[in-house]
Amino acid sequence: MKTTLEIPDAIFRRAKSAAAEHGIPLRVFVTEAVKEKLAARAAEKPWLKHVGRLKHLRKETRRINRLIETDSEKIDVEMWR
Repeated sequence: MKTTLEIPDAIFRRAKSAAAEHGIPLRVFVTEAVKEKLAARAAEKPWLKHVGRLKHLRKETRRINRLIETDSEKIDVEMWR
């Protein structure tokens, strides 16, 4: 995908220079830099890799919540004071 980015001149020059030192196009350098940044963020929050893994339990969770709600209505509030 093509996109336009506004990058401060000093950072752009450093990125272009670093890409040239590695013998790769600037777009490859920027793509790798973004991938590394995203991977570092994921490493900061290791629990993110588990997000969505319990989707298959959503119906069961709703069922349990309904049971709790139904049973909670049966509790005598005065008894707990």
